Amino acid sequence: MNDQRDWIALSAVEGVGPVLFRRLLEQFETPGRVLAASRSALATVRGMTEPVIEALQSGGGRRFAEDELRRLDKLPGVRLLTFLEADYPRRLFEIGGPPPLLYLRGQLPAWDPALAVVGSRRATRNGLKAAEELSAAAANAGLLVVSGLARGIDTAAHRGALIGGGPTVAVLGCGVDCPYPPENRELAERIVASGCLLSEFPLGSQPLADHFPRRNRIISGLSRGVLVVEAADKSGSLITARYALDQGRDVMAVPGPISIASCRGSNGLIKQGAALVDSLADILAVLGLEITQESVRVDHGPQPPHCPLTPREAQVYELLAQGPRQLDDITTALELTAAEVSAMVLGLELKGLLTQLPGSHYTLT
Repeated sequence: MNDQRDWIALSAVEGVGPVLFRRLLEQFETPGRVLAASRSALATVRGMTEPVIEALQSGGGRRFAEDELRRLDKLPGVRLLTFLEADYPRRLFEIGGPPPLLYLRGQLPAWDPALAVVGSRRATRNGLKAAEELSAAAANAGLLVVSGLARGIDTAAHRGALIGGGPTVAVLGCGVDCPYPPENRELAERIVASGCLLSEFPLGSQPLADHFPRRNRIISGLSRGVLVVEAADKSGSLITARYALDQGRDVMAVPGPISIASCRGSNGLIKQGAALVDSLADILAVLGLEITQESVRVDHGPQPPHCPLTPREAQVYELLAQGPRQLDDITTALELTAAEVSAMVLGLELKGLLTQLPGSHYTLT
């Protein structure tokens, strides 16, 4: 319980975002040690400022954490997932600044392969039908459908996944205890029965406008590819697509009539090189998943063993998620000694998460 309290407390400190959280953990190893550290020790961490040190030492984070734990006790089925735990979705290490702490309500799914399906809140009837049918087919083929529970295309994607018999994950821009919009609360309960609601925001957090771009980076980060079904210019769905491109994910789009405003952004993505999708076969081909004539089958590939990471192993894992590296490159990038990096690499190899390639390169299994 103390460990959970410390994770919540550190996450709640104003100015401690995902990147600074990770740096603090790399230096002090546990959130509890960060919270107990002296001003002089905290000041040695890159990115620390006087206001953040003041906030850390004020005790406000611990008081918030005590209240949050009391709220959690009243919500069976909600758990905290830190980025050091075995079942934390490893793909989030590839996004740069993975959320240190996630709130999860429901059943923990197999995170990979996952397909994000996003689009307009004011979708046309044809757009809603396309999102539901493609999501149903994807779920039936074994893909985990990820979306944001918003009105319109997101809602159709979650419903389609449930129709297809698969779990689905809704990533929220609010607390998992107050899913938004209100009319989707029944749908949220259906999602929780086989999949989950996921959020980096504390319990009771309201759906504020600046929460949604942060939510979108997780939607794309969880997925191998993002499918956009109707998106207007300058829409949140295009933000998700941009995150996907930055994260090295595949971007796909369903074409729509040129006369409909809600299709201009998605049609624009196709102009810019996004894969045109009008069937499940297109999605599987883009994602490099196997299709047979007898049936559609998703090849999940080798799955890493479920094992926790230390803070420094997580540091190496996150770096190698960007691509293979030589030992010297890892040492330089992480500003550690060769002995420290060798120990972390060996630990990851023993856990089956790392493979050595010719030329002393290392890559994720």
